[in-house]
Amino acid sequence: MTHLALGTRQLELYEKAMSSASTGPLQTPLRQLWGVGPERAAQLARLKLLTVEDLLLHKPRRHEDRRKFAPIASLKDGESVTARGKVVACGFKRWGKGARSTFECILEDGGGRLHLRWWQAYPWMEEHYAVGREFMVFGKVVSTRPRTMDHPETELVEPGEEGAIHVNRIVPIYPATEGLSQRWLRGLVWRTLQAYEPPLIASEKDTLPGQAIAAGANVQLSALNLPPSTPLPSRATAMVKLHFPDELAEVEAARQRLALDEFLEMQLAIQTRRRTLQVNATALPCSGDNRLIKPFLRRLGFRLTTSQTRVLREIRRDLGGHQPMRRLLQGDVGAGKTAVAACAALMALESGFNVALMAPTGILAEQQFRNFQGWFEPLGVKVTLQTGGRKTSNTEHRTLNLEQRGGTQSAIRNSRPATLFIGTHALIQDAFAMDRLGLVVVDEQHKFGVAQRERLVRKGRYPHLLVMTATPIPRTLGLTLYGDLDCSVIDELPKGRGRVRTFVRASERLPKVWEFVRGKLAEGRQAYVVYPRVDETDTVAGVKAVTEEFARVARALAPHSVGLLHGRLRADEKERAMAAFRRGDIKVLLATSVIEVGVDVPNATVMVIENAEQFGLAQLHQLRGRIGRGAHESFCILVADIKTRDARERLTVLEETSDGFKIAEADLQLRGPGELLGREQSGLPSFRFGDLAKDRSLVELARRLAAKHLNAPASA
Repeated sequence: MTHLALGTRQLELYEKAMSSASTGPLQTPLRQLWGVGPERAAQLARLKLLTVEDLLLHKPRRHEDRRKFAPIASLKDGESVTARGKVVACGFKRWGKGARSTFECILEDGGGRLHLRWWQAYPWMEEHYAVGREFMVFGKVVSTRPRTMDHPETELVEPGEEGAIHVNRIVPIYPATEGLSQRWLRGLVWRTLQAYEPPLIASEKDTLPGQAIAAGANVQLSALNLPPSTPLPSRATAMVKLHFPDELAEVEAARQRLALDEFLEMQLAIQTRRRTLQVNATALPCSGDNRLIKPFLRRLGFRLTTSQTRVLREIRRDLGGHQPMRRLLQGDVGAGKTAVAACAALMALESGFNVALMAPTGILAEQQFRNFQGWFEPLGVKVTLQTGGRKTSNTEHRTLNLEQRGGTQSAIRNSRPATLFIGTHALIQDAFAMDRLGLVVVDEQHKFGVAQRERLVRKGRYPHLLVMTATPIPRTLGLTLYGDLDCSVIDELPKGRGRVRTFVRASERLPKVWEFVRGKLAEGRQAYVVYPRVDETDTVAGVKAVTEEFARVARALAPHSVGLLHGRLRADEKERAMAAFRRGDIKVLLATSVIEVGVDVPNATVMVIENAEQFGLAQLHQLRGRIGRGAHESFCILVADIKTRDARERLTVLEETSDGFKIAEADLQLRGPGELLGREQSGLPSFRFGDLAKDRSLVELARRLAAKHLNAPASA
């Protein structure tokens, strides 16, 4: 009753909305279709199927090829097969004290007999399965003495009928819900496709620009993973073949066609948003005059790489352009993104504008604050920190924006010295305000939601935006998540970094691992030991927790001092642990993935990750990036009892390469985009047909089609 009530309520809300909106044929409520009463409509609503279009886009989980008929005499126990024969006997069998009964009929094909049995019997069955009628059946053989199928799917063979729905064809198997059988749902889709013929489907919605596709013409796309010479069908044809293909290859062609629609809709939204910004926004002049950057680079202690210098030229060009900068800065761990961000910030500060830098964790924000304070305060630039646990006074920054009061740009720049604000989510709280915001820098963007990024940008009047990530983004995801951003890549590591070697070891080798770690600690180095969980309440069988393992590791590595760091500690406790590790008072830091980003201790050259199979590839690569930041050779030891092929493949990738982009592509293929980035935080759209792990060519095609459509004359 609860499920039914929920479905009915969804229907009521939907039909109320539909009554006030203009609708087309595909928006017809399913409740209006023949055979769909209130109870069926409620069941369909639980699957989020409310309209004809929802139903026709209900993607099957898989398809079964039921075209090959097996001789009855050859059927084996446990097989799911298709057979065919004539009814030679049928009837009800009553059992027990009540009136409960089963219905059974016997098919014969000339070589053997097959018993069909239904445990819920209805009066009409005796007439339907009458002796002499011929049936095609599909089901699982539950016994061979005699050969028996329980509750098979059947199809009456009658001369002149157009064809079967459930047998003698490739049939769809759908995601279903309680009370909704595959047979009933398949029949509903079949009837609906007959009623809403392809021309009607095509006229209702065919999102691809251009009359050729809308009219149903095929598109030849040799770059797609389709069989040779297979065209991409029209949307209308795709809707039919998605459910009832003539060949299995047509299912993939249909999926790709409907995925292309999804990607195109996304690309149109992305590119329209970017063009709206370009039309409506005037950039703030933030390219600077070098009075701060030159002394900063002299004091930096190292020369920027060629790659960093190239990216800085791109950023300076944007900061001096006519539209606000919207740029994604990618670089592998240790590539020097922070130094580039510092130079970009100085350009805006030189121009008299404030800068905001948002980091995902208090630990990273504190570290960035220390770095920038050491770099900028000798230049006379104020740096403030704003986190949940540590806040500076904000009253001096809550004055009305001078530009809104009609002030000139020179008045803005000369009113007060510009400030760099560094913080966590505290920066986007309503209580915190900044005037003269010229540049927003978002560090480790994948840790934030898209909405959070936008909230920070709206603190100013079209400030420039620099998004940084040390998690390399596969091109498909880049076009999807950051399609409205220009992209810069730092593809060169600074010189003088030690090599990082990676090894996979079984847990039985842990005594040898701890012996190796003790040797490196004796040489004066430091080490991280990482666990996937905080405590035993978080764990599943066989997965270790950092608080539970602390005493064991401390004994194994004695007499060296061991510290603890995880996300449930108070902010001041985390800072004390990190400060002690940076000073070298703590030689070994036991931690969770809270150290994944931003932690920089050059003397730490060993990392042991237990239960490494619990982490994703990109996350393991990020963790590994915490070592190898000094001149000494470093060692990452992945401890895992590998039980699956997937886990073995992932860890082998890490052993074989340190290229973050190759690792990210492998992670995308092995785990998918939702697991790679975290769907909620990344703002990753939910696709019904699109697969970002394998549809790169479709995403790129959608991008080109969207640009062509938006560039077309209004009359086209």
